[in-house]
Amino acid sequence: MSIFISFVMKKMILAMKHPFFNHLLFWIGVFLYFAVTSNMTFFDGYVHMIESSMTLVIMQMVATYVILYVFIPRFLDQKKNVVFTVFVLLLLSALFVCYMAIRAYYFDIKYLYVYSDIAKEYALMSFGDRLLDLSTFVSKIVKFLTPLALLLLFRFYRKQKDYLKLNEQKKIAELTALKNQLNPHFLFNTLNNLYSLAIKKSDKTPEVIEKLSDILDYMLYRCNHKYVPIQKEIELIENYLALEKIRYGKRVAISFINKIEKEVRIAPLILLTFIENAFKHGVSQELNIADINIKLTLVQEEILFTIFNTKPNHQTKIVDSKNELGLKNVKQQLELLYPNAYTLLIENDENSFAVSLKLKQQ
Repeated sequence: MSIFISFVMKKMILAMKHPFFNHLLFWIGVFLYFAVTSNMTFFDGYVHMIESSMTLVIMQMVATYVILYVFIPRFLDQKKNVVFTVFVLLLLSALFVCYMAIRAYYFDIKYLYVYSDIAKEYALMSFGDRLLDLSTFVSKIVKFLTPLALLLLFRFYRKQKDYLKLNEQKKIAELTALKNQLNPHFLFNTLNNLYSLAIKKSDKTPEVIEKLSDILDYMLYRCNHKYVPIQKEIELIENYLALEKIRYGKRVAISFINKIEKEVRIAPLILLTFIENAFKHGVSQELNIADINIKLTLVQEEILFTIFNTKPNHQTKIVDSKNELGLKNVKQQLELLYPNAYTLLIENDENSFAVSLKLKQQ
C-alpha cells in the first residue's frame, strides 16, 4: 500500500510540474478573483454570477492564447509589428462582438428583471448601438487583455531568471577554464624550482616539497569557491614567496607587508599571477640583486594590493607568451568576478614594473 501511495504521489508531483497544470491554476485564480469581487446585488444568485464570470474568462482565454501562441510567434517575433497590431485589433473586435451578442441575446433577456434602471436602459439599446459604444469597447478590451499582461510578466520574469542562471553558469565555466590555464602555469614554474634544487641535491628540497604540498592542497581542494577568506590567499602567497626565496637566495630582496586583520573575502588566485610576473621579469634575468615589494592593505573597506619590482637593464624585450597569458587571464577573471568593482593600474617603466589593484569587498 505504501508503495502505491508513493507511486501516486510521484505522479501527482510530475503532473503539477506540467505547464498545463500551471495554466489551469492560473485561470482558476482569475475566475475566483471575479467570483470573490463580484457584487451579488447585481446578480440573480450564484448561477447568474458564475455564468457571467465564465463568459468573461472564456473571452480572456481566447484572447490570451491566440495572441500569446499565434500572433506573437508569427508576427511580433518576426518584426511584423503592423501586421501584429492589425490582427490583434481584429481579434479583440471579434471577441467584443461575441461578448456583446451573448450579453444582448442571453443575459439581458434571461436576467432583465434583476437589472437596475440604468442597466435596463442599456439592455434595451439596439445591438448596433452597443457595438458603436467606444467607452464600453475600451473597457472590455482592457479586461480581455489583463490576463495576457500577467502571463507576459510571468514569462518575462522566468526568462530573466533563466538568463541570469545561464549567465552565472557561463561565468563559472569561463572561470574554471581560466583557472585551468593559470594553475598549470604556476605549477610548471614551481616544479622547475624543485627540479633545480634536486639537481643540486640541496638540503632545502624537503622544505620545498612541503611548501608545494600545501600549495597543491589549497589550489586543488580549497579554492574552488567564487570567493575565499583572504587569509588563505595570504598563506598561499607566503608559501610561494618562501619557495622563490629558496630558489633565488640572495639574488632577490623581498618585502611583503600584510596589514589586513579583518575577515574579508577575495577571489582566489587573483593576486598570485602578479607576483609570478614580478619574479619572472624582475628576478630570473637579473644578474644583481632584484627588489620585490608587496603590500596588502584594507582602505575604506576596499582591498588594496600593490606590487613593485625592479627590471634588469639587459632584459630582453621579447614578451613571454606564458606570462602574458597569465596577466590576460587575471584581467578576464577581474571582469567576471568584480564587474565595475575594481581598479587596476599597471606602470611598466624601463627599470621597474608596478601594479596597483583595488577590489571592492564582495
